[in-house]
Amino acid sequence: MILAVILLVSGLVALTLGADRFVLAAGRLARIWGLSPVLIGALVIGLGTSAPEMLVSALAAGRGEIDIAMGNVVGSNVANMTLVLGAAALIAPVSSRVHTIRREGFAMAGGLLLLSVLLWNLELVRWEAAILIAGMLAVGVVLVAWARDDAAKGRLPEEHRVPWRGSVRLEALIGVATLGITLLGADLLVRGASDLAHRAGISAAFIGLVIVSVGTSLPELATALAAARRSESDLVLGNVLGSNLFNSLAVAGTAGMVGPGVVDATFRNALGFMVVTGIIAGIFARTGRIERWEGLVLLAVFLGFVVLVA
Repeated sequence: MILAVILLVSGLVALTLGADRFVLAAGRLARIWGLSPVLIGALVIGLGTSAPEMLVSALAAGRGEIDIAMGNVVGSNVANMTLVLGAAALIAPVSSRVHTIRREGFAMAGGLLLLSVLLWNLELVRWEAAILIAGMLAVGVVLVAWARDDAAKGRLPEEHRVPWRGSVRLEALIGVATLGITLLGADLLVRGASDLAHRAGISAAFIGLVIVSVGTSLPELATALAAARRSESDLVLGNVLGSNLFNSLAVAGTAGMVGPGVVDATFRNALGFMVVTGIIAGIFARTGRIERWEGLVLLAVFLGFVVLVA
């Protein structure tokens, strides 16, 4: 039991530190290449902060722990829309252009619904996983098109019009090194979580939906809080929307290809809660601004999710 806890904590620490520096390197490379906030927030940072979910879910699925793999995906989506977005709104109201929220918001909603439909029968097979991956590729093309459109119409914030004057080679090397640390942390986290679930008699579904998902959402939380402190709300929303897109399509699809299988019946409640959470967050964001009191509501919704799956 003690060893399992040590592995779990060590994995969380390595995962958080590695992913945080990986995101920084990815963001700087994006600035060097002059990419737009849409691509930085939704693709670059969204992909970077979803790297822990991708690695953890793939490793868990490969070890036959499909409940942990899918629980990580669903739980991380809920945590991003409640814990991450709510905490950022408490620091400073989160605002963004309404057209950006609508575009990426509808894309994220489509990803959540597709995952829910395919997983509703409590099983994910490889052809369904292939649909999710194809969906991610299609969404990626659309996001790039939106980014180019934003750049062409001069929608870049002032700070993103000036490229980062750093070294591409250095940031690329740092990115590769920190990705390796993230991989190590993911492996330790999966081993610790699996062992803890078996020894303590805790369901693997709860471990995946709450403990592992919150752990792998720490990079999103750290990124969102830092962006909120710098008043970069576009990055906060882009991070959440992009991460949920990757989780629902790329992460779930990859895990399904590596280790398809049957999940616990608890997932139907969790999937329904995930969709409802997306609706609540969408209602709050529809005006282009999430106030502090709405952030408190989102945090309360997260606590409700923990109680639901306990």
